[in-house]
Amino acid sequence: MIQVSEAAAEKIVEILASADTQKSFLRVGVDEGGCSGLSYTLIVDEQQAEGDILLDKGLFRILVHNNTVPYIDGLEIDYEESGMLGGFTMNNPNAKVSCGCGASFRMANYRGEVKKCD
Repeated sequence: MIQVSEAAAEKIVEILASADTQKSFLRVGVDEGGCSGLSYTLIVDEQQAEGDILLDKGLFRILVHNNTVPYIDGLEIDYEESGMLGGFTMNNPNAKVSCGCGASFRMANYRGEVKKCD
């Protein structure tokens, strides 16, 4: 369902370790908004909710709510360093259009609600 590069996995482990919790997950989701209509969300979460799918990636676990699966099935998460900056990048086979920064997208059958990026 979701593939994670080695570079992204290393960064996720680092982020989860710094969360200073007993049991933390990386929650991957989608929200309305962004310049293309749908935006990716990556947050540290401690609670598994009803409807969540747990993906065990060995050194860390990912939570995905089942209602976001159609938007992110096949998603590839990478992490790239560029000079003093770094960030996660998303390669989504379901995206028909992505914004220039790669933080938002839209699908052929759903455009989402376009909002100005912060």
